Amino acid sequence: MKEPAISINDLHVSYYGNEAVKGVSLTVNRGCLVGIIGPNGAGKSTFLKAMLNLIPRDKGEVKVFGKTLKEVRKKIAYVPQRNNIDWDFPITVLDAVLIGTYPHLKLFRRPKKKEKEWAMECLQRVGMQDFSKRQIGELSGGQQQRVFLARALAQQADLFFLDEPFVGVDISSEETIINILKELCLQGKTVIVVHHDLSKASDYFHQLILLNKELISFGTVDEVFKQDVIEKAYKGQFAFINEMGVSV
Repeated sequence: MKEPAISINDLHVSYYGNEAVKGVSLTVNRGCLVGIIGPNGAGKSTFLKAMLNLIPRDKGEVKVFGKTLKEVRKKIAYVPQRNNIDWDFPITVLDAVLIGTYPHLKLFRRPKKKEKEWAMECLQRVGMQDFSKRQIGELSGGQQQRVFLARALAQQADLFFLDEPFVGVDISSEETIINILKELCLQGKTVIVVHHDLSKASDYFHQLILLNKELISFGTVDEVFKQDVIEKAYKGQFAFINEMGVSV
């Protein structure tokens, strides 16, 4: 039996003495597309970053494929929120994607023809091959998000983390991105996505992690999308639950 993709045990994170994530424990199996949902200020992005050791944890253990994060770093790809990226940085679309090949290069070796061809293949997969020479700041929000997904694809990872990838993107880009994420899972990859639009969650994800600082629920969409469960997380903020999903 394969090790699960992620095992989290008693994860705690705080900012300036205020606990942002409280005692979260769960296990995500390989090949799953998992959404992290919850109200604003629920600690969704904090939880994601703590899993990746991008911010300090107060306590708790995270195992990836049964190993420490340091041991499997090359198998993990991370797409941050767009507002955390310097879009004025003088780098082309192709060079941005080439960065994804660096973890597999030997020390002091620069990308060559093989890596450039692979980067172009990844750009083609997200429909951005015609923009390879553009500066990343010249792109629309949806195009930028596609480029950073291409960079993640170039890394040839087994585990993908995306923080709010659909914010500020056009419908076409959103469809392209979610279809690629679903394809990755069919290939046995595991994908974790911080997401805010609950009305689309049932179409997008196999499982949901519902947070409001602590873990409210973790399971299939049907298991999480229950009125009493949603009420506990959103505390009156939700508007309705129907057969199509949940709106808040």
